[in-house]
Amino acid sequence: MSRAGLSCPGCGSSNIVDDDLYCQAQLVCVDCGSVVSEGALACESEYVGGSDVSYSRTTAEARRPCMNLIKGVQRVKAICRILRVNSEIEKLSQTFYNQAYQHDSFIRVSLRKKEALAGCCVLVSCRLRHWPITMGTISCLMDADPMVVGVIYQEMVKILNIEAPSFNVTDWMEAHSHEYKISSLHVPEELAENHKDLTKRAVELVELAADAWIVTGRRPVPIMMAAIYLSWQSLKPNKHRLKLNLDKFCQLAKVNKHKPALKRITEMKEVLCKLGKEIPWVREAVTPDNVVHQVDDILTHRYALLRRALRTQEDALLAESQTSCEEATPSQTSELVDRNPNASSAEQCELNAEMTQRPGDDDPCTVEELHRDTQKSEDPAPNWGKRVLFAPPCVVHAKKKRAEQPELKDVTGDEEISDGEIDSYIRTPREAQELALAHKMLS
Repeated sequence: MSRAGLSCPGCGSSNIVDDDLYCQAQLVCVDCGSVVSEGALACESEYVGGSDVSYSRTTAEARRPCMNLIKGVQRVKAICRILRVNSEIEKLSQTFYNQAYQHDSFIRVSLRKKEALAGCCVLVSCRLRHWPITMGTISCLMDADPMVVGVIYQEMVKILNIEAPSFNVTDWMEAHSHEYKISSLHVPEELAENHKDLTKRAVELVELAADAWIVTGRRPVPIMMAAIYLSWQSLKPNKHRLKLNLDKFCQLAKVNKHKPALKRITEMKEVLCKLGKEIPWVREAVTPDNVVHQVDDILTHRYALLRRALRTQEDALLAESQTSCEEATPSQTSELVDRNPNASSAEQCELNAEMTQRPGDDDPCTVEELHRDTQKSEDPAPNWGKRVLFAPPCVVHAKKKRAEQPELKDVTGDEEISDGEIDSYIRTPREAQELALAHKMLS
């Protein structure tokens, strides 16, 4: 039976019949003998068939994530396992990483930034679930620059619209103290210490350092290292612990030493010495070498010792002002009493100091006195940090400002030359005679 209206795609013949020789019905071209399937039939000159569709665009299988995304998720899991966080923080970190990775700000960045992004997702998840982890710890795990990690963290929080809480140094102390391998399982008994007692003493030292302006504007890790080192020494101040410096302590605890921790230890010992001198039952002089023995008493009576130290500082300043007041002339002192009868002795001394520094309108002043006053006014103000008991270290040890150099003017050749400058250019006796003759002729 022929099929009208169909043509063979091979030879173009329209003589196509049914082939009943096989069990499956087929259409065969009579002229060329080729088997014509129904899917490839062409009606006259129009080709009937489907368009090519790639396998990735079909619905046969879901699209797989890229390899960098898979490695990033694995990196997030590895960081969570190292930090030993719970499963909730791990799932939340993976969710944040998937959201941030698909954003335009992180999809076309370097692999180094994508690696740091994994650590930032873990960090923000820990902060949202009140798990104390510092940015320095994440940077150390990722082997990345803390500045780069901080920039990526701020950008990620802004993009994902996350309100991450901020923690104090004391909140991180417990997690940080577990990094020190100083338990009885790792070190000898005379050097071993319980982590709970160590954390409690270190938190008290950090709180005292915060009251003394040592924590403000400083990196937290060196402060925590200094607090843990002093806590470890002060809990059992035996000869084995006192002879170990910070380098040997870090080697013993298997942690990396931070150089700023040495300065923080010195600053904390200075604060402890100021309070230790106020303990009534301590007869010997309190120095940075033996102040470790008094740490327990200092922290127990911290607030009382702070009040006593501040009162002692005020008494010393008052005695100094009274001494300067006694050196003033009696006429000036009586004049101050007449003008301010209700003022206290300290206020009268301050007024007297102002009068001695500033001459009155009716007093005759010589040129030398005016020059001396002008020179005093140009001198920099004294460092107020050395007059108070506690002040920020940047104020106590302020850097000296460089003297301003006068601006150099371009030499044009039209400048006036003074006589002294002309004399400096004269080299021979003949030039001196000619100059003297010129002065005589002009006069």
